[in-house]
Formats: sequence, structure tokens, C-alpha cells
Amino acid sequence: MKKITVLVFLACLVFRQGFAQEKITPFKGGEWLRYRMSYSGFLRAGTAVLELKDEQLKNKKVIHAIGKGWTSGMISWFFKVNDTYESYFTPTEVRPYLFKRDIDEGGYKKKRHVTFNYENNTAYVQDFIKQKDSVISVRNPQDMISTFYFLRSQNTTNLKTGDEINVSMFFDDKSYPFKLKFLGYETLKTKFGKVKTQKFRPLVQAGRVFKAQESVTVWITADDNKIPIKMKASLAVGSLRAELEAYKGLANPFEIIVD
Repeated sequence: MKKITVLVFLACLVFRQGFAQEKITPFKGGEWLRYRMSYSGFLRAGTAVLELKDEQLKNKKVIHAIGKGWTSGMISWFFKVNDTYESYFTPTEVRPYLFKRDIDEGGYKKKRHVTFNYENNTAYVQDFIKQKDSVISVRNPQDMISTFYFLRSQNTTNLKTGDEINVSMFFDDKSYPFKLKFLGYETLKTKFGKVKTQKFRPLVQAGRVFKAQESVTVWITADDNKIPIKMKASLAVGSLRAELEAYKGLANPFEIIVD
């Protein structure tokens, strides 16, 4: 079981479409989400946390998104994960300026910073492990974390069941295409109560980690926050589930269905 981190799965959900921007702000600084990760449905695998802060970067107002994931319990005896992802992006357009990745997954380590230059359409990649820098041509980039929030900033109410959305995400040193399929609406029973959700299935690369192309399913709250509340993935060995277990600082009310 490799690279157990909900952040990767969540990052796959972001799309870039010509949908109109919503007037309601779906997130703000101070938002904090914590996810319980379980392996094969019952064994706790770890925890993932996503946090937003209002900050300044080179005299520009940005949102600083911090994503952390780590294994715990018996899983950490066999495969220890300690990952940190950070993105600094504009509050409204969600355009990333800086992306940081510092991971340790079973001894597999990476530490990279990516600085995006929109005037030159380039990404300056600093690899601190290999001690190598590179400049790569990009256009309208999103990083692993900013793409997640870009999705939440969009109006998804016009999507119809079966719609497929092509996506692109800059990862490591190149852009990767993804395709998302909207599966419709579903009401979930959660620890918070019944929640109406939008259900998505990103097409991922089958092989070493995932069992098949359509191995990942994600449920996003159908309220104004659009927060991922549940994720399921079939892995090459076993399955992985992530469920929201705690939250605070939401920009809008968390809508619970009352019978």
C-alpha cells in the first residue's frame, strides 16, 4: 500500500470549466477539516487535515492552504506516512503562486517548491532532495491543493448525471490530465446526520496503486460549502476510505437534513 494520503484523491476532484462563479464564498481563512482514514473498511489507517489561513505573500493577499496526512495504529508499523502539502493562492480566482510538497511515505521522500509565474507562463521547480532546479512551461496551472479549492469555488448546480469534465493539474514537474464523471446526488448518513451530497468519480491511472480506472468515488456536500465528506478507493490491495470526522470555521452553514 503506497502513498496513503487523502490529499491526492481530493486533488483529483478539481476541474476547470466555464461555469459561472458563485456569489456565495464557499470557504474562508480559519476553515479546518479533519478526516478519518480507514483501510479495508474497518482498520484505522491514519488522519488527514486541511486548514486555511489568511496571509500575505510578497505584499499580495493570499489564502494559505495546508494539508497534512499521516498514518497511525497498526498501519504505521508496516508503512509510515507523514506528508505536508501547502498552497498559496488568490482568494477569489484561486490562482496558485507557490506550492510546497514535503513527504515521507515509507522512506520515499520528496521536498519540492513550485513558484508559478503568470507573466512568463512558467513554473520554477526547486527539488531539495535532488538539489536540482528547473523551469517548465505551463498555462493556467493549478497545483494539488489549489485545484481542490478551485472546484469548490465553481457553480456545479448545472451538472447533469453522466457529464464528464476534463481536468489538468501540475504535479512534480509536468501537467497531468484527469477526467471527472458526475454521478448525481445522494443523501448520506454521517456522524453529523443525513447530508445531501454530489457524487463524483475521477478516472485515475490503473496499475500500481489503484485497482482500476474508476476506482475512486468522492461525495461533496451539496450546500454552499462543497466540502468532501466521504471518499472510497479500491486499491491494488484492499480499499481505502476517508470520512469527515470534525470541522470548524466553515464559511456557510453545514446543511443537515432533518426528518
